[in-house]
Amino acid sequence: MSVNKIISTKENLQVLYEDNHLIVVNKRPGDIVQGDITGDIPLSEVVKEYIKEKYNKPGKVYLGVVHRLDRPTSGIILFAKTSKALPRMNKLFKEKEAKKTYWALVKNAPPKQEDTLIHYLKRNPKQNKSFAYIKEIPESKKAILDYRILKKLDNYYLLEIDLHTGRHHQIRSQLSFIGCPIKGDLKYGFDRSNKDASISLHARKLSFTHPVKKEDVSIIAPLPKDPIWDACI
Repeated sequence: MSVNKIISTKENLQVLYEDNHLIVVNKRPGDIVQGDITGDIPLSEVVKEYIKEKYNKPGKVYLGVVHRLDRPTSGIILFAKTSKALPRMNKLFKEKEAKKTYWALVKNAPPKQEDTLIHYLKRNPKQNKSFAYIKEIPESKKAILDYRILKKLDNYYLLEIDLHTGRHHQIRSQLSFIGCPIKGDLKYGFDRSNKDASISLHARKLSFTHPVKKEDVSIIAPLPKDPIWDACI
């Protein structure tokens, strides 16, 4: 299955959390969060159709995109259902008050059991790729993440990653720099693609304070259906 085709429809949409202000879904590899030059139906439109049908809403459905994931990745995506919630969630994400945790499968063992990686990333728009450097260079941005090894599988390592910054392709670029490209990620040095053209990077958990209710919310996204991901649980 190619990631060039839409995966989710309103019938198979996996909703992880929903209230009057927010909706959180489990993005499948291949979904695009917002429309792009491919013209494929984005996940945002699928969610709008879901809301329209579920609540029998006339006219247009409001939906605000708070954050994004790369097309070949999977996991948690949060949308705002109201104009009240959108700027508040944008503020939480901008100020790093929403904690995002990722899982990644890599073939090579990282240098340490756990570590903090600090690099300077420079994006190349033509290649749609970010390059990591040890020292700051012109037009680079500081990138920080924590990783730890959760599990050793037969041929892979399961890493848990917490982001301190949100840079373009940050996890992919930084893990590649230390010799641990993500399974299936040809762009960043893995030797072969996954059968469905995904990469084995999953937005596993999102924790934040609800922008209206002021309650703590913590959401976990089930892993994609795959024998290697199954072995991680």
